[in-house]
Amino acid sequence: MEKLEELKLVVSSSPHVRSDETIEKIMYTVILALLPAAGAGIYFFGINAATVIMLSILTALACEALMQKAMGRRIAVKDGSAVLTGLLLAMNLPSNAPWWLVIIGSAFAIIIGKQIFGGLGFNVFNPALVARVFLLISWPVQMTSWPKPSTIFSKASVDAATAATPLGLLKTELVLKNNIGEAANISIIDMIIGNIGGSLGEVSAILLLLGGIFLIYRGYISWHIPASFIGTVIIISGVFWIIDPARYANPLFHVLTGGLLLGAFFMATDYVTSPITSRGMLIFGFGCGFITILIRLFGAYPEGVSFAILLMNIVTPLIDKYIRPTLFGEVKKGA
Repeated sequence: MEKLEELKLVVSSSPHVRSDETIEKIMYTVILALLPAAGAGIYFFGINAATVIMLSILTALACEALMQKAMGRRIAVKDGSAVLTGLLLAMNLPSNAPWWLVIIGSAFAIIIGKQIFGGLGFNVFNPALVARVFLLISWPVQMTSWPKPSTIFSKASVDAATAATPLGLLKTELVLKNNIGEAANISIIDMIIGNIGGSLGEVSAILLLLGGIFLIYRGYISWHIPASFIGTVIIISGVFWIIDPARYANPLFHVLTGGLLLGAFFMATDYVTSPITSRGMLIFGFGCGFITILIRLFGAYPEGVSFAILLMNIVTPLIDKYIRPTLFGEVKKGA
């Protein structure tokens, strides 16, 4: 009788599986994974890079609080999402971006890219990428003026000279000479450590890679999107390189330059704007990689990561609709 009394059916509301993971913990872990690459940007581009990062983050925080207050929502700037958006946008900007450009971009990311849709969890597109594309279309000169890397210990001013990014140089050489020209002479070591021109998030491929691996190890992102994204770029660029190595850069060049690693690990994997299933993630990553390399090889812009991710953000609802997870206990057709 006592044993029967001990056997009780406990009924409770969901969630039935609990975890100590919170939005704050996830956001600040992603920020932590980005800090080494951000530090490399500051090292190579000096105090201007630090100014761009801080101004972007502070503007994002201010706009987040103002919009939440104006729309009658709980002010939740401490959750880290605005900080992450500000940091990601800064990583997509030149270190010599004028202060007003940084403020406009960060405000656009939060207000138009995020809060207008309903705030965290409701945005259709990655807010930082929405802002980057908006700035690129509106102020192309300021967004494509890249300072030469000059370490913080160098007496040379990073504002003294500008230079094309490796992808920009590649595109120019193809137009003028119909071959990759000087782009083939860029040191692989410089591309790995970040001693190249570009936005803050286009330098130090090794630190971006380590940050991405850290997030996969901690379980905050899945390997599916980065692997299919980068793998697709490697395969397609490799095919063209084998066909005509004088005209097309090798796959390693495409992986180590531009915003591929930043996009693949830190922006394409955004929980809200990417598919929820493993198969859906693989399709999403493939689409991102295919569009990226298509733009790089044949498009007017030297880089295609931002456009590729935003276009695939549009497709995410369709992927989730048709690529559904198998329900527990479901019987397969024909079984």
